[in-house]
Amino acid sequence: MPHSPFLATALEAARAGADVVRRYYQSNLAVTIKADKTPVTEADVETEKVIRGILAARFPDHGFFGEETGKSALDGEYLWLVDPIDGTKAFLREYPMFSTQIALMHRGRLVVGVSSAPAYGELAYGEIGAGAWLNEQPIRVSAVDSVDAAALSTGNLKTLATGPQWPAFGRLVGRVNRIRGYGDFLHYHLLAAGKIDAVVESDVNILDIAACAVIVEAAGGRFTDLEGRPLTLASTSVLATNGRLHDTVLAAIRS
Repeated sequence: MPHSPFLATALEAARAGADVVRRYYQSNLAVTIKADKTPVTEADVETEKVIRGILAARFPDHGFFGEETGKSALDGEYLWLVDPIDGTKAFLREYPMFSTQIALMHRGRLVVGVSSAPAYGELAYGEIGAGAWLNEQPIRVSAVDSVDAAALSTGNLKTLATGPQWPAFGRLVGRVNRIRGYGDFLHYHLLAAGKIDAVVESDVNILDIAACAVIVEAAGGRFTDLEGRPLTLASTSVLATNGRLHDTVLAAIRS
């Protein structure tokens, strides 16, 4: 089926961004440390500018929330969320666990997502109500409905490890069939494609996860924070599952 203008434009922007990323990857870039102590390079900024230019040219009335070039019209009907290089530290150390994340929010709900990992060789995308794809092939979450049979991936657990949910999380880890730490874009691609069954993360921001949330939901899964709440611009944690396991895993983490 043909893509909506929103998804088609997001894919165009992601592919243009990938061209910039490939040009800079493994080129010993200079690094600037931002106020939040995270690194930024010329590649991050240029990639976001290219993406923003395409989105603004097609949808000039839409708001924009970018990691590097700022925010505009956050309270508008449509809001684009862009992280040009999610995983700049990986990008700098020249291993392929980084991606470009582009999502569209409509009246507070995430509806379009593109997750582009050019060095890893994956492009995942989805639209609520239309489906999800990985490298042009339709994908769907797993049918696993038992925690004992589930594969769980984790990432960015620092906050969880120092909070009251850590003992409950440890008990959950003892129950699942497999525990892995794929991290970043990869475990969401795997979840949406039915290859793992649940993801738990803390210490994230909405730009890290917005596009992947759409992809997982469009593939039939469920995506909330660790309290079971829908994502907002202020969300900082993730519970993502194939849907069948969501309530069980949520209850286990909160027990």
